[in-house]
Formats: sequence, C-alpha cells, structure tokens
Amino acid sequence: MTVHPLCSCAPCVQSFLRRFVMVILRKILCVGKSTSSFRGAVLQVRAPSSRRHVPETRRALSGGQSPAAEHAPAPDTEDKPRLRAIDLAREVRQEKKQTGEAGTSASARPGRVAELKRFSQQLQNVHPNVLAKHLHRGVLYTDKDIVVVNKPYGVPVREDAGANSISSVLPVLSKMMTGMKVKSASPLLPCLGLEKDSTGALLLARSEEVVERVLSLKRNNQVQRKYWVVAVGVPVPSEGLVDIPIIEREVAGPQPHFKMALSPLFRMNDAGQGLTRVRGHRQAHPAVTKYRVLESCGGCSLVELQPFTEVKHQMRVHMAFALDCPILGDHKYSHWSKLAPQKLPEHVSKKLRLEQSKIRYLPLHLHARRLLLPGSGGHAGISVSCPLPKYFLQTLKLLRLNSTEDKDEKSPSEIQDAQVQKR
Repeated sequence: MTVHPLCSCAPCVQSFLRRFVMVILRKILCVGKSTSSFRGAVLQVRAPSSRRHVPETRRALSGGQSPAAEHAPAPDTEDKPRLRAIDLAREVRQEKKQTGEAGTSASARPGRVAELKRFSQQLQNVHPNVLAKHLHRGVLYTDKDIVVVNKPYGVPVREDAGANSISSVLPVLSKMMTGMKVKSASPLLPCLGLEKDSTGALLLARSEEVVERVLSLKRNNQVQRKYWVVAVGVPVPSEGLVDIPIIEREVAGPQPHFKMALSPLFRMNDAGQGLTRVRGHRQAHPAVTKYRVLESCGGCSLVELQPFTEVKHQMRVHMAFALDCPILGDHKYSHWSKLAPQKLPEHVSKKLRLEQSKIRYLPLHLHARRLLLPGSGGHAGISVSCPLPKYFLQTLKLLRLNSTEDKDEKSPSEIQDAQVQKR
C-alpha cells in the first residue's frame, strides 16, 4: 500500500485510518482470525491530529488484540518464519560443541592438575564404609597376628578432627575380613604410623600382645621400613647416612608458625677448616636417616630412605635442609621463612606440565615401599612390598625416572653401572 502525505484536515486523517485498519484486518483474517474479535480494537482507535501519531495508533491497535494477535507481523514488513523450539535447541547444541572444542585445546595442559586435585580430595570426606572397603581391597598381607594394608593418600592414621581416619574404620575393616557374619572378636590396632600425606604399607596388629612385640623389635632397629621419594635435586654423595637431631622451632614473620628444623651437634670453626662440636639442645630429638639414590635424570631423582628413628617429619626435614633436595610436593619444608607452595625449577615444572600457580595441588611423593619384619618367638618373618600409587608412577614417567622392581635389591654401584650401559 502506498501512503500519501496527509494534510491536517480531519477528512484526510479519517480516510487514512480507515484504509490502515482495513489492511490490518485483512492480514489478521489470513491467519484464521475472525473479524468480530477485532471490532473492539478498531473502535478504540482515535483520530490523531497529525502524521506523527500514527505509531501510537498502531500500539493502541496491538494493545487491544488477543495474545496470539500480538505476534502478527507489521504491515510494512515481510512475513518471517517463526523460530521453532527444535531450531533453538539445535543452535544451543552447536554453540556448546564449538565452545567445548575450543576449551579442550586450552585445558589440555592443566588436565594433570585437575586429576591431582581430585585425587588429593577423593578420600577426605567419604563415608567410613567406603574407606573400609577401599582398605579391604588394598590388603597386602594377612595372617593370624598382623595385617598389612595399602594406605591411601590424604587419610590420617590416627583420629583427626573433621576427617576420616584409618583408626576410625578399623572395626568395620575387621568385620569385613571375618566375612561380616558375626561381630569380630579380634580388633585391628595400628602398630607403625604413617604421615597423613604419605602412602604405602601400613602395619596393623590383631592384639595388644602383637603390638608390644612389634614395638620391641622397632626399638631394637629390627623392623626395616624403606620409603621411596621423588626429590627435586640429586643428593651428593649418592649414598649416605644423615645423623642430625631435629627440633621444633617457631618461624616468625607475617604468618607465624612452627616447623621442624635441624639442630646440628657440629658447626664449622672460625677458620673454616674443620668442625667444632657444640652443645646439643635439650629439646632436640636424635634423628638418623639412611639414603641412596636409585635413579636420577634432569635434576630430579628417585631416592630410597630408611629411617632408624621416628621423629616428626624426619625424612622431609633431612631431605630438604640436610641434603638440600626437598621432596616433590612438600610445600611445608620447601621454604623456611614462609608458608607457600613449593617453588619448582622451570625445567621441572615444564616436564610435569604444570604452571607455578597450580603447584599447590601437587601431592607429597613419599611412599612406604617395603616392610621387613623379622621372625621371633616362633613367628615367621615377613617381607611386604607395596605398589606405587598412580600419581607417583605418572610423575616418574614424566620425569623419565625408571621404577623397575629390581631396584629394591640392587646396590647404588650396580644401579649406576646399569645407567651407564643404558646410555
């Protein structure tokens, strides 16, 4: 329809409105609407005094229509197809697919970080029965006196506020091991402890007498416990004995806290040519750790540790402060004066495919690898080897550190000869 300019006289305005309303009614009738449903709307239209009131007239017409008529196309525009729900869903799926493809390439590098973060939290707040089932599946050795289980990462052995512990689920584990038919008459008791963030072989006793026997062997250094750690750095020499007492000290600063520290009995003399014995601190605890390097590559190493004493965080302190090779994932003892995530060399973090901002999720790589218990009083001795956890194996693979089983029995010289032949 061609609209001619209107004059300001009333007859011309009424003629224009009459033609305009007829066009509206004709289009509405084409979509199946009856003329009677729009008579009320037409009667509500008032004649404007000039051309600038035409849009208001259109709004008045649409305001009196039914909800279905409100979506009718304007008279001066072409009819457009309606957007169906199936088309909208298809567009949303397509956008999600494109976003997912773009996000996959962006998040491929920190994928290992997310996996380590999930692993460090998976057994923190699970139901006690779930933890007991996990320990039951990880039983390494059992007889009438002792049980050896594979302790998972992040679960304390003793009672810990706000989290599950091994001790709290031992009654359930004992019941599972007896077939869950009757109440277990032989409760399980922890003999030798492990740190919360460590993994590996954990010794449990079936009676108080067995606990006393194991502790007696331990006091006489007859119980051998060997640990595997991944160290940032390579200890020099490759085999040795660290005999430095450990004491707990307060660290001053913006965040005051306590840490275990070295309390050496010797220091360099003023001339720098020898050692001078100093008086030991009365609160210091004797600490002795034997170590040997099993494998080294690219500034990292796989080290076997054998502690002869039981001091809090003994192996971590000796590795970090005595050998200057902190354990990978040891965020507490990688710094002395502050509480912060471990700072890794750039080439190490690149091998691990981790950014420094994500290092805080890296778990402690301290694993109780072997447990040797001698026979006594008619009891046979045992030797149990615990498999490495998944994250430990992945780290060894990324750092190109060999973790073959025969390292448990080889001497350092044999290991070095094998490395030379491999090169």
